[in-house]
Amino acid sequence: MRRTKREWSQSVAFRPWTRKERRVVMRGFFGRFSIAVEPIVIACFFSLLPIGLLLRRQETALLLAPIFGCAALAFLAYAVVLMLPSARAVIETFAPILVVDGYVRYTRSERNGELRYAVAVLDSERNVLGEWPLREWPAAIGEREIWPALVEFSQYGGIHRIDGYATGVLPADIPALGIGVALAAAARSSRLRREENDRPV
Repeated sequence: MRRTKREWSQSVAFRPWTRKERRVVMRGFFGRFSIAVEPIVIACFFSLLPIGLLLRRQETALLLAPIFGCAALAFLAYAVVLMLPSARAVIETFAPILVVDGYVRYTRSERNGELRYAVAVLDSERNVLGEWPLREWPAAIGEREIWPALVEFSQYGGIHRIDGYATGVLPADIPALGIGVALAAAARSSRLRREENDRPV
């Protein structure tokens, strides 16, 4: 749901990303890049190998060149797939974070026999400003589907904060190059569950 500032309701405010928030996204980007370096190096190796064979006047160069070329393209495609989400996240940090005093709405729907969940942000007139899929129904909200809240969200990332409480979409911090990120995510998830249990419904 890509919109310009003029298209948003007047009840929606904007704020830029803070340095701390952008640093978290950049650390995630460089962490993913450190993983993508390996397939990039391998892709370069497979690209240069037939050139080396040709320079050495090896007869097998023409036979092996298509094989090495396909391998290089495969590793390059893998590197691109690894980098695309984090690169898009970095680009999105130049778009504003939206702040609205409106509503949060959770919905469930069934498609092909499978339950699907989604969360949406609504303005004060209950117009949908953005909607994102969820993996599961949040246990902390019970059966309640909609309530008034002060919400911070971005179009790509989703809801960052509800009434000042972080949703976990953007971690408060991330280890350099993502080393130890699994342990940090487990600790953060445990902390969020405690906060949800303590939060008044």
